[in-house]
Amino acid sequence: MIAFQLDAQGIATLTWDMPGRSQNVINGESCAALFAAIDHAVKDEAVKGILMTSVKPDFVAGGDLEWLLAANGATELFERTLALHRSLRQLETCGKPVAMALPGMTLGGGLEIALAGHYRVAADNPKARFGLPEVTLGLLPGGGGTQRLPRLIGVQNALPLLTEGKKLKAAEALKLGILHAVVPAGTEVQAAREWLLAQNAPVQQPWDIKGYKIPGGGINSPGVQQVFMAGNAMLRAKTFGNYPAPANILSCVYEGLITDIDTGLKTEARYFTNTVLTPEAKNMIRTLFFSMGEANKLAARPKDVAVQKYSKVGILGAGMMGAGIAYVTAKAGITAVLLDTSLEAAGRGKEYSRKLLEKQVQRGQLTQEKADALLARIVPTTEFAKLDGAEMVIEAVFEDRGIKADVTRKSEAVIAPNAIFASNTSTLPITGLAEASARPANFIGLHFFSPVDKMPLVEVIIGTRTSQETLARSLDLIKALGMTPIVVNDARGFYTSRVFSTYVLEGLAMLKEGVAPALIENAGLMAGMPVGPLALTDEVSSELIYKIDRQTRADLGLSYQPRPGHEVASTMVEMGRIGKKAGKGFYEYPEGGKKHLWRGLKEAFPSAAEQPDVQQLIERLIAVQAVETVRCMEEGVLTTARDADVGAILGWGFPPFRGGPLSHIDTIGVPQFAAQCDTLAKRYGERFAAPALLKSMADKGEPFYRS
Repeated sequence: MIAFQLDAQGIATLTWDMPGRSQNVINGESCAALFAAIDHAVKDEAVKGILMTSVKPDFVAGGDLEWLLAANGATELFERTLALHRSLRQLETCGKPVAMALPGMTLGGGLEIALAGHYRVAADNPKARFGLPEVTLGLLPGGGGTQRLPRLIGVQNALPLLTEGKKLKAAEALKLGILHAVVPAGTEVQAAREWLLAQNAPVQQPWDIKGYKIPGGGINSPGVQQVFMAGNAMLRAKTFGNYPAPANILSCVYEGLITDIDTGLKTEARYFTNTVLTPEAKNMIRTLFFSMGEANKLAARPKDVAVQKYSKVGILGAGMMGAGIAYVTAKAGITAVLLDTSLEAAGRGKEYSRKLLEKQVQRGQLTQEKADALLARIVPTTEFAKLDGAEMVIEAVFEDRGIKADVTRKSEAVIAPNAIFASNTSTLPITGLAEASARPANFIGLHFFSPVDKMPLVEVIIGTRTSQETLARSLDLIKALGMTPIVVNDARGFYTSRVFSTYVLEGLAMLKEGVAPALIENAGLMAGMPVGPLALTDEVSSELIYKIDRQTRADLGLSYQPRPGHEVASTMVEMGRIGKKAGKGFYEYPEGGKKHLWRGLKEAFPSAAEQPDVQQLIERLIAVQAVETVRCMEEGVLTTARDADVGAILGWGFPPFRGGPLSHIDTIGVPQFAAQCDTLAKRYGERFAAPALLKSMADKGEPFYRS
């Protein structure tokens, strides 16, 4: 676990190597081993210096979240945290020099352990990152990070790392003073030993030396006071108080740095315990760590299919979506044949990648040689014959069944019999599109999100005749692209487009009811959504909403169920205010200026004299998404809560602190949410009615997550 080796020169080397794991983590077993190793090294008079490192490529990845969440209440969690603090304080105050040799990734609890050393030397490893990213999972550092880091590099430098979870390269960590040295990979242990052997006097941490002052000023200095005032204001404006962790971090740093380090560590332990036990932290850990980890490991992949290796992928359509797919394909080292109706159009698609790469080269994120190699893998063409040899073809053409059918037939005439044909459609049922295919078992839906280079999700849609082999091989491509898949069954709008539409349509329904536009937008933001419903409608365009509704109405006939928001979208189309792409929608988009709500909205959709409470609007905007997600579960469009929640957060920005629609329901309680749906349905319509699945689960007391 942690090997102890004492050499002839009195250097005790403590080497992390947790068995059965690819990474070292902090849990009950490793803490026991760490505490014992530290105690041994500190008390053994033969030990003159202590060196800590790792056999594995990385140092310590951080805390074991399963162990963290398994704590039996606040008291146990608080005591665990204090035990780690006591051991690290024993290490840094023992009078013996302590050096940390860091071979690779040093994040979270790993960096907190490293900060307890007097000297930190890292390998010059391009993959290594250093930071305290706990806030991204709804947590705060609990191993001393909120106290040691600001005392080491100053409050102003530390707060962005703590409240935003930024990860630094070795050179950046060195510049900030988190590291003392960066050396060629493989020499970090020797560099640490040389430093230890050079120490001839007792060593102390800066904060344990009499007269120590925090770099950049203490808590009561005017500059630092301004940092906290601005930080609290910015945090409130950005999060609307929905995320306890960053607010608790600010409080923890402020209160802890007024006192000595030992009192500050107790303050951290209290805030850490409080934060871990919040529903927001539990939701974020479940979805953003465990569920997303399962999705990225291809938990939904059929097990008995050989892994598909990709060397060539065809992309049909060089618009923004096709161009983005070509970029991520080439970035993964796969040749991307980008086909369009003209070489000029195909060339514009390749130009999209060129512009992305130019920015990366300018920022020093990529060498020109690597950028050129990536671009060379994108082959613009108008010839279907160049698709020969592609293991998969992805069509990203207009949402028109006729066009999609035509390119399907032309592609299948060229590609191998076992090659996969995937449609990037966002709304059209895959089973219907597969009717144009001579090999429907090889036909699947791969719904990418725009912009593809920034949006990591791919919604995989299984048609009624899609084979399990096609599903498995398609998931292999998504993993090769470094993206996150969710798997859904075929239906109109699938999952993400279907539930996403309920958010924007509910905002439009509110507008029709006479709710003030600014109140609608603020309710969306306060609910935790990244953009208000009206602004989001402008982004996707009222025209698109209108066209999809018209097509749905024609396809479903008497079974069509309208939503009140569709009427508003239709009205906006009639007025020519179709959205951002036209420069006018619910918002005005002045050239060179900031967008603002269209003043004509008050005439087109007069506001009622009495406005609802904003909390009522927040409840509606979240509940309408959650209840539609339950319908998707009931209809078999979704088969796992994992895919529902991961897809919601990554696909359309459902509030992470809620954990996803189904985590949100579990947090409220299934019976309580079912009752909420009944109340909303009576007031606003059947779109809020509790599905039979929800009622059954409420009666049985069953949650969506069983553990």
